[in-house]
Amino acid sequence: MANERLRNALVAKGIGVSDLAQHVEVDPKTVERWITKERVPHRAHRMKTCSFLGADEVYLWPSVEDNPQTLSASQTELVKLYPHRGAVPAPLWSALIDGAQDSIDLLAFAGLFLSDTRPDLADVLAAKGSSGTQVRILLGDPDSPAVRARGDEEGIGDDLAARVRLALKYLRPAMGAPGVTVKLHGTVLYNSIYRFDRDALVNTHVYGAPAGQNPMLHLRQVPGGRVFGHYMKSFDQVWDGATTVQFEA
Repeated sequence: MANERLRNALVAKGIGVSDLAQHVEVDPKTVERWITKERVPHRAHRMKTCSFLGADEVYLWPSVEDNPQTLSASQTELVKLYPHRGAVPAPLWSALIDGAQDSIDLLAFAGLFLSDTRPDLADVLAAKGSSGTQVRILLGDPDSPAVRARGDEEGIGDDLAARVRLALKYLRPAMGAPGVTVKLHGTVLYNSIYRFDRDALVNTHVYGAPAGQNPMLHLRQVPGGRVFGHYMKSFDQVWDGATTVQFEA
C-alpha cells in the first residue's frame, strides 16, 4: 500500500520528492519508497521530515506509535510527577521562566498563582518577548460558560471569573510588548499547560477540585517522544480558537 498521508502532506506544502530528499539528506528513490512501498524511515529521518512538513509523526506513520523506541522515548519525557501543584519547587518555576529563550506558552483559566509567586512576572514576560522569545498566554474568558461551570464545580462560583480578571490586570504591563500575545478562551480545560522551551508543567484537572490540589507532570521534550508534543498540540488547538486581548495604551 502507498503512504497517501505522506504523499498528500508533500502536495499540501508544494514540496517535491527531491526537495524532501535534499532536506532529509537521502536519495530521492528512498523517499519514493517511503511513499509507494510505505517504508518507515529511521527515527532521525522521520524527525527531519515532520519538521520540514509541519506534520505529526504518528499521522504520517501510524505504526511508530507502538514502536519500542517511541514508547521508551515517551516514558523518558516524564521528568517527575508531583502529587499537587504546591509540591512543585518555587525555584523550578523561576528557573524555567528565566531560562526560556524560544517559547513560553501558558494555558489556564486564571493561573493567578504565577503572579502571586512572581510579582515581576509581567515585566519578565515583556522583557522575554522583546528579546525574541515567543510568549503566548491563554486565559479563560471570564464571561464564558466554561469559566462559570468550572467555578461552580469548584464551589467558588463567580470568584473564578474574578480571578481571571485580576490575572489580566497583573499581566497588563506585558500586553503590547513585542512577542507577547494574550488571548481568552472558552474551552473546557482538561489540564493547564505551562511550557518553557523543551520543558512543560502540566496540571491535570480533577472534577470539583481546585487546580492547585491536582497532580502536576513535569515533561521534557525528547526526540521521538509522544507525550510533550501531544499536550502542545492541544495548546495550539485552543490557541487557534481563542480571541486576542486588545491592548489599550
